[in-house]
Amino acid sequence: MKKVLDNFANVTVSAPETEMSAVGHSITIADPLRVRTVRKNGDVFGIAVNGTPADCVKIAVRAIMDEKPDMVVSGINHGRNVATNVIYSGTVSAATEGMILGIPSVAISLASFDPVDFSLASEYAMKVIKVVAQRGLPKNTLLSVNIPDAKKDEVKGIKVCKLGVSKFVEVFEKRVDPRLNDYYWQGGQMEVDQDDGDADITWLANNWVTVTPIHFDLTHYSFLDELKSWEFTS
Repeated sequence: MKKVLDNFANVTVSAPETEMSAVGHSITIADPLRVRTVRKNGDVFGIAVNGTPADCVKIAVRAIMDEKPDMVVSGINHGRNVATNVIYSGTVSAATEGMILGIPSVAISLASFDPVDFSLASEYAMKVIKVVAQRGLPKNTLLSVNIPDAKKDEVKGIKVCKLGVSKFVEVFEKRVDPRLNDYYWQGGQMEVDQDDGDADITWLANNWVTVTPIHFDLTHYSFLDELKSWEFTS
């Protein structure tokens, strides 16, 4: 992502120094955040932070950068972030933090967990990023972009669509350590609960690049008036 962005903008990289999948929007407040400069081929590549994706955006904007950035680009994540999965996603949460700070933000994910070439994903990411740079985004809105794990001639195009509805069905594998204590490895898979055909998870599976506008007003408005009529007087 940095490689193609360097041809378009002045880029500051702030990223977790270790794997941070499924950490959601957690932030670090009980421990110090440590930052180190990362170099590649002798040149400064960016900073590594011993925190979460949201931490990385916060510390870059509030403490590291001299000026507020024009955009936050999170990713490219190794693995899709679609449907309800965006709640768990550290990649989407970094973009969410940018949104909270009033910065147009885009999360980019590639629907593959295998070692792959990210060039196609970055190419489609730039198509979206350039339009956002020109048009901006509404307040309290970010874009979640998912690129299919497909060859270039198999990708059908870009589809603007809504989030699907899904759940992650966990499987816990029980093991015993050398001290005879039980421990568990968590795994599982995502299952679609509801899909009317116009959701990100379906379009992505059919080799479309999906672009979904996301905001995080979690109020259940259709239930709000009814709840106001309840009497909490017992």
